[in-house]
Amino acid sequence: MNKIKIAIVGVGNCASSLMQGIEYYKNKDGKDAVGLMHWDIDGYKPFDIEVVAAFDIDKRKVGKDVSDAIFEHPNCTTVFCKNIPQTGVKVKMGNVLDGVSEHMKEYDDKHTFVLSNEKESTKEGIIKALKDSKAEVLLNYLPVGSEKAVRFYADCVLEAGVAFINCMPVFIASDPEWEKRFKEKNIPIIAEDIKSQLGATIIHRTLADLFKKRGVKLERTYQLNIAGNTDFLTMLNRNRLLSKKKSKTEAVQSVVAKRLDSENIHIGPSDYVPWQKDNKICYLRMEGKIFGSVPMNLELRLSVEDSPNSAGVVIDAIRCCKLALDRKIGGVLYSPSAYFMKHPPKQFTDDEAFKMVEDFIAGKRVD
Repeated sequence: MNKIKIAIVGVGNCASSLMQGIEYYKNKDGKDAVGLMHWDIDGYKPFDIEVVAAFDIDKRKVGKDVSDAIFEHPNCTTVFCKNIPQTGVKVKMGNVLDGVSEHMKEYDDKHTFVLSNEKESTKEGIIKALKDSKAEVLLNYLPVGSEKAVRFYADCVLEAGVAFINCMPVFIASDPEWEKRFKEKNIPIIAEDIKSQLGATIIHRTLADLFKKRGVKLERTYQLNIAGNTDFLTMLNRNRLLSKKKSKTEAVQSVVAKRLDSENIHIGPSDYVPWQKDNKICYLRMEGKIFGSVPMNLELRLSVEDSPNSAGVVIDAIRCCKLALDRKIGGVLYSPSAYFMKHPPKQFTDDEAFKMVEDFIAGKRVD
């Protein structure tokens, strides 16, 4: 198979886990490929992905080979595959816009961004870099709350003719105007806000669906998340958190038997604890009534490395995006978006979305 050529915006923990994973699975086969939902997607394996362009704004990353940049501060995720070969791809200076929250300046360099002195790339420069690299798919790994920056890069991919995977909660595919633009140009988009392999959202959704199927009335629930990576540091600015809370809350509300009043559901990042690094702790509580209106409650604690937890899902999303390109399918890819993302344009249960994405991969569903 030909390589799937991707570009990355934001060479952070998620990019690090993705690149480590691409190399890690080169020495595996389908029988021992632990941690993947799909080993083979219509002939494409995990290691058939190649990073051909990358953009960041941190001076410790800009100008370095992307294989080195993924291990620079403030990245702090688990290193499970250290020996990444040199790619020859230098990280280019991106466009800052609202990609960095003002409060980040209050923290030491080890934990936050150190802005590069290099001149920011223009829209024309980004488009040229994408075209010159022959990138087919752009992954958006910008920080939460980067509303202007995400729209800037979405504009760039439309001009460059590159597919778009929006891994964070700025609503592009969910916006009718943007949806129309991607459809008109026949450019695939999978969005929004990546749903981790076994994370807080998928567990919360599964339990909410279980309550519904078993006749348990869900009355109140919360999901509290804490971690020590730059994503959680960024989200200390509550003004940047609105789209994230909406994305995570709607992911759960969409599968409950009856939508909960806003005062009875709280879902979202709760605090930043530096020493936790990329390890995310989730505290989940669900209260309801069983037979005879007898009260019950459920409490769960999940501890998981955040970025590897998303990388396996992204590897599938990339390959589904490539299938759309091969099959000349453009616009929103509803089936992959429903299965891989927290806030797709159309919500389905995870069982429904799983069947939809399997049909999409098999060519039975065009989207």
